[in-house]
Amino acid sequence: MYEKLKEINHKPKAFEFYTAEELWADEYTSKQMLKYHLNPDIDVSSRNKKFIEKSTRWIIEKFHLNATSKVCDFGCAVGLYTSEFAKSGAKVTGIDFSKNSIEYAREVAQKESLDIEYIHQNYLEYESDEKYDLITMIMCDFCALSPSQRKVLLSKFFDLLNDGGAILLDVYSLKAFDKREESSVYEHNQLNQFWSAKDYYGFVNTFKYDDERVVLDKYTIVQENSSKVVYNWLQYFSVKSLKEEFLEAGLIIESVYKDVAGGEFSQESEEFAIIAIKK
Repeated sequence: MYEKLKEINHKPKAFEFYTAEELWADEYTSKQMLKYHLNPDIDVSSRNKKFIEKSTRWIIEKFHLNATSKVCDFGCAVGLYTSEFAKSGAKVTGIDFSKNSIEYAREVAQKESLDIEYIHQNYLEYESDEKYDLITMIMCDFCALSPSQRKVLLSKFFDLLNDGGAILLDVYSLKAFDKREESSVYEHNQLNQFWSAKDYYGFVNTFKYDDERVVLDKYTIVQENSSKVVYNWLQYFSVKSLKEEFLEAGLIIESVYKDVAGGEFSQESEEFAIIAIKK
């Protein structure tokens, strides 16, 4: 028992393990995530409905989306953003790791006669000869990636963009990092049986990495005859550090906002959004 508890409470190196498939590819948990995506009143897997409506209006206007525009949404989930982009007349592609989310998005597109290509794939592996005018990555997905993964992704963005094309994404700020605290808790059937329909105990260890500005929520799920560990990493950024990463990939951050609805940036914001240009 002592050794098991020691293992549960062990703090790994930053981004030492990566288990995204436990959230997005697992049949049971991906269905749980789908429920969160489709709840219009909460900001869990997707923003709430009111914010998405405001955000998509701003994006369509800001980037002048029309029938000549080509847009790709990385981590499109159930298509809450891609559907609105397509209604502007733009040619839209959506990529997501979750089979359930992509299938739902395809059903919506077919029902509403929207011209959207949905791709079920890990977006880190996405390859295409297509060139886009706008790439979006919303809900701070960029923060879940390790430095090496982000480097791969930004190189991919550069290759996929037309000259003068833009990237819009949001991230967590250092102000949000400062508010995070380390903790260790456990709960019977933690998160209302999010991890399994069967009986389990969920241990949650939150670790902070001050030098890297990273937080790990480590979930250890213990059942009668099995256990698993899920690592949920979040990188936190300053505007300066994000600009440096983008510049290394040949991308210039031209604008900074409070959010992906064009709100005015503040140093007190716990999130911020950027527009980067390929020049």
